[in-house]
Amino acid sequence: MTASSIQARLKALSDPAYGDFHSGLIPGLDREKILGVRMPALRRLERELRGTQAAVDFMSTLPHEFYDEYCLHGLLINSIKAYPDALLELERFLPYVDNWAVCDLLSPAAFKARPNGLMDEIKRWISSGAAYTVRFGLGVLMGFYLDEGFAPEQLELAASCCCEEYYVNMMVAWYFATALCKQERAALPYIEGRRLSRWVHNRSIQKAIESRRIPPELKDYLRTLRWK
Repeated sequence: MTASSIQARLKALSDPAYGDFHSGLIPGLDREKILGVRMPALRRLERELRGTQAAVDFMSTLPHEFYDEYCLHGLLINSIKAYPDALLELERFLPYVDNWAVCDLLSPAAFKARPNGLMDEIKRWISSGAAYTVRFGLGVLMGFYLDEGFAPEQLELAASCCCEEYYVNMMVAWYFATALCKQERAALPYIEGRRLSRWVHNRSIQKAIESRRIPPELKDYLRTLRWK
C-alpha cells in the first residue's frame, strides 16, 4: 500500500457531514483539507498499517494533503514501542503540526516509562518557539510527569510558557488545573502568588473548578483567587 493508496482509503472512509462538524472545532484549518474520517475508522486503519513498510513509507511522505492523514500519522507514531524510533518520527512530524487536534492526539506509548532523556526533550520542545511544538511539550509534561516523576521545578517550566499564543496558553491553563488536582501543595502557590499571566491564571481556576477531581473546598478557595 502506497501513500496515495492510503489517501484513497481515507477518502473512501470520509463522512462529509462529520467533516463539516469537525471543521467548526478547528478554526483556521480550511474545510477542504478535512475529509471527515471518524476516529474509530482511523484507529482501525492504523492497526492495519502498524509495523508495515506501508506505514514507514506513509510517515516519510510529508507534508500531507489532508488533516485526516496527519491524524493517521500521529496514531502511527503513538504505536511505536521503541523510544528512539518514536522520537525520530516525532522530530520529523512536529514541524508540520498546525492545529490543536493533531497536537493533542500525540501521546507516544514509548513515553509511558519516562525514558532517560525525555525531560531534556520536553525542555527543548517548550523552548522551541513553535506554538504547537510548545503545546506538545506541555502536554507530555502534563501527561507523564504529574504523578510519578513529578518535580516542583516542572511547574516553573510550564509557567514560563505564558505568551501571546492562545493554544499555548490554553495548555498552560490545562496543565495547572491538572496540577492543582494532582500536586496541590506545589501548584497552589502559583495561583495564590499570581505567577501566571492574568488570562492563564483565571482560565486555570475555571478549568479546575469545572474538574470533577478537585474537591469542593478547594474549588471554593480558588473562586476567591480570581484575578479581577
